Amino acid sequence: MKELVLYVDENGNPTGETEDKLTAHNAHTRKHLAFSCYVFNSKGELLVTKRADSKKVWPGVWSNSFCGHPGLSENFEEAIARRAEYELGLHLSNITCIKSDYSYETPPFEGITENEYCPMFIATQESVVLPNPDEVSDYKWLSVDDYIDEIMGDEIGAWSWWAHDQLKHFKKNPQVIMLALDGF
Repeated sequence: MKELVLYVDENGNPTGETEDKLTAHNAHTRKHLAFSCYVFNSKGELLVTKRADSKKVWPGVWSNSFCGHPGLSENFEEAIARRAEYELGLHLSNITCIKSDYSYETPPFEGITENEYCPMFIATQESVVLPNPDEVSDYKWLSVDDYIDEIMGDEIGAWSWWAHDQLKHFKKNPQVIMLALDGF
């Protein structure tokens, strides 16, 4: 079954239009609804993943735990749970929105732009990571400080554009840091 993206206006309001996910992502990608999730383990470490080389959008780069698009009849929590299972074989708990109005548009990367109204979430790991090789080529657990250091020191484009951009919101949010340090 084809996955659809839901087009939205600049404020995240649905336009009523949808399109196949792969077709929708191109050199002139229109604003669509998405989410970005950061998964923490019981030690307060953050799961980061390397996107599979076969992915159409930003292949082969490191990023946050995972991202995705809610389906037509899904709320964000349902979409996050579905995508965590599909990409990482993960079951999650404590799914919490930390930035409901995050939106971004990337510069072109290998001919594709990303343009999303993309609330940011955090969640807790409840099972082992079993990556889907079509989605994830590698993963690692980092402390919040190490994650920040890796992004800040990335001068070669090893990390996704949105990981860099979301960092300013991530660092400013005391809820994220406290939850990570407390291990939820």
